[in-house]
Amino acid sequence: MAQDMAEVMTALGHDTFFLAGHDRGARVAHRLALDHADRVRGLAVLDIAPTREMYRGTTDLFARLYWHWFFRITPAPFPERMIGSDPDAYWLKKCGSGSAGLAPFTPEALAEYLRCFRDPATIHASCEDYRAAATIDIVHDDADGDRKMECPLLVLWGQNGVIEKCFDALALWRERATDVRGHALPGGHYLAEECPDLVADELERFFG
Repeated sequence: MAQDMAEVMTALGHDTFFLAGHDRGARVAHRLALDHADRVRGLAVLDIAPTREMYRGTTDLFARLYWHWFFRITPAPFPERMIGSDPDAYWLKKCGSGSAGLAPFTPEALAEYLRCFRDPATIHASCEDYRAAATIDIVHDDADGDRKMECPLLVLWGQNGVIEKCFDALALWRERATDVRGHALPGGHYLAEECPDLVADELERFFG
């Protein structure tokens, strides 16, 4: 996925660029910044700690809060069949169980998310994404050894979310990058929806 993003930027005519991502997008962006260090001028990640360190730092609290990380990596088609029996109920439970409930989503966005998630191919692809995070992504991280990202890194996370409750985000990112700054913002996992003006201000200052 990181290679795909790099090739898209090449096709658009951008040799170097700034990069920001949330959740899985931030994890892909982390890999892109490692594999294409000469192209990424700055990276901002929203509400994640490094994937490998999150799995290896699993506690009882983390497993309870991020139960879907462990459910969706089980071999196909087990989770796909269970989710597919009532995809709306699954999506609403998983994505609406944070500190803000479903408030971050407009009615139009919520309807579109549910429409897409009713497609069995979408369910399978999303499970495959989690499986990749727990397998090949960690293989790639281990292969990096002590190599760190050298571009400036901004880390933002929700003060009401799982990252705040379960991890020392800045400490973990300083093990993976040389130039790290960041802090928690008021909100939960969906920072861009919950506090859009604050996120925009942070990104403008960082990338400016």
